[in-house]
Amino acid sequence: MNAPSLWDRYQANLLRYEDLGFTLDISRIRFADDFFDTMSAKASKAFAEMKELEAGAIANPDEGRMVGHYWLRTPVLAPNKELCMVIEETKAAVELFAAAVHSGSIGAPGGKKFTDVLVVGIGGSALGPQFVADALGSTADPLEIHFLDNTDPDGFDRIFDQLSDRLSTTLVVVISKSGGTKETRNGMVETQAAFEQRGLDFPKHAVAVTGEGSELDQVAQGNGWLKRFPMWDWVGGRTSVMSAVGLLPMALQGLDIDAFLAGASAMDAKTRVPSIQENAAMKLALIWYYASNGRGEKDMVVLPYKDRLVLFSKYLQQLIMESIGKKLDLDGNEVHQGLTVYGNKGSTDQHAYVQQLRDGVPNIFVAFVEVRKGRDGKTMQVEPGVTSADYLQGFLRGTRTALYEGGRDSLTISIPEVNAFQIGILVALFERAVGFYASLVNINAYHQPGVEAGKKAATAVLALQGRVREAIKPEPQTAGEIARAVEADPESVYHVLTHLAANCGKVKRAVGARAGDDRFSIQ
Repeated sequence: MNAPSLWDRYQANLLRYEDLGFTLDISRIRFADDFFDTMSAKASKAFAEMKELEAGAIANPDEGRMVGHYWLRTPVLAPNKELCMVIEETKAAVELFAAAVHSGSIGAPGGKKFTDVLVVGIGGSALGPQFVADALGSTADPLEIHFLDNTDPDGFDRIFDQLSDRLSTTLVVVISKSGGTKETRNGMVETQAAFEQRGLDFPKHAVAVTGEGSELDQVAQGNGWLKRFPMWDWVGGRTSVMSAVGLLPMALQGLDIDAFLAGASAMDAKTRVPSIQENAAMKLALIWYYASNGRGEKDMVVLPYKDRLVLFSKYLQQLIMESIGKKLDLDGNEVHQGLTVYGNKGSTDQHAYVQQLRDGVPNIFVAFVEVRKGRDGKTMQVEPGVTSADYLQGFLRGTRTALYEGGRDSLTISIPEVNAFQIGILVALFERAVGFYASLVNINAYHQPGVEAGKKAATAVLALQGRVREAIKPEPQTAGEIARAVEADPESVYHVLTHLAANCGKVKRAVGARAGDDRFSIQ
């Protein structure tokens, strides 16, 4: 019997949601015909666990928390009326506040309308809003949006320089669940200083999105900030884009939050169906499992063929890698799970690293994202009978073919256009795929102990810096000598000293033949 043709395989493995304009093509993944049958028991378990999660079970056992980001787009599914009400009230408050800002009834001191919004956050408090803002924003937006998403002082200055005279009409949204995240706090402190240097009253420009009673909540309340919006412990940062974290920047930017939520809700409904063949999120999770051998043995390269989706892979890096990259499984076994994600956009990547994807180390599979509509409005031909969109489609399909012929697997997600509804579909698809995959490999997708370890290590470095500062003398000393004085590791001390020499004018460094011969003094 002849093997099925690629056309037959395509038709057999194309999942279409015609009412959503969405398709998922997994035909260029070389799984055996019985693969889904072999995974049916694991899939059934994952379906059951997702149902329990949405019903309000403790799905994050390490922190004893429910996981409720799916309720954000369908509040009536929340496990009690109180949660449903707080979700609906928060959305209404976001819409009311944004409308007041747009009308000018809430404005900058002096009676001027706000012209810009500056979002201060990091990780899930920035990546989702940044992706959505870049995908959906336009020059017609009522407020221009900017982000401080690091603790880089030069990065701060670049944004402040861009805002320049418009700082007086800039609304600042500070986002931090705990209120103690240092990168966000530093951005807030530097922003407040920039306002004060220009004689501006920062609290009259400031809004907080944070947990009730957090350090940030207390600062905002105590200093009379314009408004405070809630974050809840049952919504993780990387899945918070449909809470006030993402909805407030969207609404202020003038984007359609109703369509965004509706798209996610529609995809949620499709992917609640407990059938592998009909469930795009489960199929996606199972393909991740197959392609990476259930152990992250291959990387997923995300290639959206659309400029507006250039930040999608960056957003997915956190959503997937922070959720799936875990040392222990739910039974306490050491498993070192993960799925590495990277990517940029097509067709740029064809002139960057597709050469290696096809002919280099066979450690990848590709997730293409196709947007079928080329542009709004009238198009043009760049040569007889051919448009730029035709070329973009040709490059996507050509790359898909070239990779498959080179022995590299790929899947293709297709949407009709980039709008708020379709972005909601994409976000929900990958959120649910992450949840299913976590069940398939028996890990907790909803905590991040590695992130907390990094924060603790950073705190230790800053504490060491304080001791080193006190130990530096006018007489030159090596890092080893100072390390002995403060009873610390000499390499750690050396890095602190070189940092101080680069950033503190009083600390001087005399370069020696080797790092250990460098001498440091204070003047």
